[in-house]
Amino acid sequence: MKARFEHRWVALLLLTGILSACGSGAPTAQVNLGHPAPAFDNPTLTGGTVAFPAATAGKPVVIRFWADWCKYCEAEMKAIETIYQRHKDKGLTVLAVNAGQDKATAAAFVNKIGVTYPILLDEQTVTAKRYGVVGLPTTFFVDGAGVVRGKVIGEADEATFEREALALLK
Repeated sequence: MKARFEHRWVALLLLTGILSACGSGAPTAQVNLGHPAPAFDNPTLTGGTVAFPAATAGKPVVIRFWADWCKYCEAEMKAIETIYQRHKDKGLTVLAVNAGQDKATAAAFVNKIGVTYPILLDEQTVTAKRYGVVGLPTTFFVDGAGVVRGKVIGEADEATFEREALALLK
């Protein structure tokens, strides 16, 4: 009986942590397939800003929401790096949006895993809420016209990212 109670407590804490990563309250939107991807203007880890969709006009974009505490984010961000390197010359862009953490925390994680695609900061989770993110990781695959063509909530493997990226590049 005690073990079952402890498992429920751990599950409740994990769920609370996932939901709190995107701030308090419900997301302000629910972005699904066929919807236009909401615009945003976020600072980057390197000191600039990225204004989406202007910065990526006409290019397919993978928009990835993540945090360093996310159990699946490290392996998946490395897998996305592989796909990014394979297809960036064909026009694929990746924007990895850190949800709810400060610049130092995001930088330490990115330095540890060694990804090269742009890292955006969303410390107050404004962009995550605009996209309706309720758990991490969450990834949107957006075509060159700014329309969401794929969405992955939670863990996915490299093959899934490859398939979704290739569909954008057609």
